[in-house]
Amino acid sequence: MLNDEICKLRDKLNKSIEEGEDYHIIYKISVELDELIASYYDADNKKKPVMALV
Repeated sequence: MLNDEICKLRDKLNKSIEEGEDYHIIYKISVELDELIASYYDADNKKKPVMALV
């Protein structure tokens, strides 16, 4: 599930920050996490009905 992937990647990012990993590695993980979160919200928005403006 997408939510599980987000949690795992968030934990990986936090661990990288705590361990003082190279900035480029932290940045790469952060971008991957952002993309997963965006996908999560996109999928969530597709589930909601569209309301017509009158």
